[in-house]
Amino acid sequence: MTETLPAYYAHPTAVIDEGCRIGAGCRIWHFCHISAGAVLGEGCNLGQNVFVADGVSLGHNVKVQNNVSLYAGVECADDVFIGPSVVFTNVRNPRAAVPRRGDDHYLPTRLGQGVSIGANSTVVCGVTLGEYSFVGAGSVVTRDVLPYALVYGNPARPQGWMSAHGHRLAFDAAGRATCPESRQQYQLANGHVSLLSS
Repeated sequence: MTETLPAYYAHPTAVIDEGCRIGAGCRIWHFCHISAGAVLGEGCNLGQNVFVADGVSLGHNVKVQNNVSLYAGVECADDVFIGPSVVFTNVRNPRAAVPRRGDDHYLPTRLGQGVSIGANSTVVCGVTLGEYSFVGAGSVVTRDVLPYALVYGNPARPQGWMSAHGHRLAFDAAGRATCPESRQQYQLANGHVSLLSS
């Protein structure tokens, strides 16, 4: 009888609850815990001491660095980067003596494709981070973030715009900018950035 090996790697210290779904090519490192109702897309990489709760969904190629807890309500699209010790919440008004569990109280936090969140940032529940937005290290995100926006601070505020390759964009008088790495062109109009070429 041939033993079927999983299509992903999990370090022996990781706890993988029965019922979770883990995509091919995932790498799960020391002391991680994946809950039964969690879903990981293909090619995800979870650093040491990462917790993924029931109801969390990760797209393909999501990178979660050390010491991050993803609580119920967190939804990540593809290619998201979450830096070391980033904190997520799922209840806005927690009280130890007041039960606030389940869908009636948990607020969703949505991370669009290509989002990057710097180390030691806090993301308060109920916000959406638009595609390719970039959160600077040590920030506290309390509001939605526009696609391609660079935000940082406490609270995090708009500080500029980033390309999909992670470079700060410098717009000319016509509202055009070019990523120095990819050479993709972007347009800034009415406070929103859009990709002009791929």
